[in-house]
Amino acid sequence: MQKHAIPPARFFTQVSNDIVRHPRLSAEAVRLLMWQLSLPDDVDQPLSEAAKRAGIKKAAFGRAKGELKTEGYVHEWHRQGPRGRWTTTQLVSNVPLSAEEALAVRDGGRSAEPPAAVEPAVGGPEGRSVGRSQDNTEENTHNLPSQPSQLIERGALALSSVSHRERQLRLTGREVAGLAPLAAEWFLRGASLTDLREALTLGLPERVHSAAALVHDRLMRKMPTAPSFAEQRTTLAAPPQPRVAGMRECQGDHVQPCLFRPVTGETLCPACRREQAEETVAESTTEAPLPAVTRGAAAVRAALSAGGATCVGGLPRPCGSG
Repeated sequence: MQKHAIPPARFFTQVSNDIVRHPRLSAEAVRLLMWQLSLPDDVDQPLSEAAKRAGIKKAAFGRAKGELKTEGYVHEWHRQGPRGRWTTTQLVSNVPLSAEEALAVRDGGRSAEPPAAVEPAVGGPEGRSVGRSQDNTEENTHNLPSQPSQLIERGALALSSVSHRERQLRLTGREVAGLAPLAAEWFLRGASLTDLREALTLGLPERVHSAAALVHDRLMRKMPTAPSFAEQRTTLAAPPQPRVAGMRECQGDHVQPCLFRPVTGETLCPACRREQAEETVAESTTEAPLPAVTRGAAAVRAALSAGGATCVGGLPRPCGSG
């Protein structure tokens, strides 16, 4: 392999080989990141617009943006202004940043509290020591990869449940609908409902200025790591478990074989166990009066042998009388 490369004298962007050769970034993600880093500092262009100009389709853009956010090259925050209008602040970096580092860069190098614990800051970043930060009001606030509608519905139900139980996290229906795709991404990455609830409710501050902002921040900041391509292939390659796995055939009397799932090693299905229990109760009820009957018969025999009399219609009559 031969290469012919002439260093450009102007109009170029320095990009680390760590980005170009990143094992978990797709070609679209690398192109989107390089495109953003190549823009002049005075150009305020959201990621979605950059993707259009770079020729990246909508579905590919969603995946690319998700990869960049997972790897720490892209961070974003959503804030609601006094008049209810939402704005999005995006930070693009040429090195991976943690959530805390991204907050420090966004706020000009100062440490920052989570957005729900303080009033939203006014204005843009004061300094950009690393990466590029952008403010815009036109960017779609939920550009995660398209989620199945069932997961979005599950996410909405989970958020509604948390909102109902936690007084500090009261959300409107519109806020729940807007945050549902983020919750769906949690479930898509293998998180359980308990994982989601604990991430949103543990360690809440005493005073919450914006429940929606706090929930959004925690959903983004604590989102589980996306499975690697190798893990996804392993999951897809694993044969699905048959529906009859763990079931056994009932040993009772059935016209056709009856399968059931035992709990503690039972050999009879629930219907047969119930029938067996009813028969046991019936037998014990029938056998209970027998001792009394036996005692009554013995008493009659004793009376006959002692007095030689029997009772007919309740009146005593001597034996042998007509």
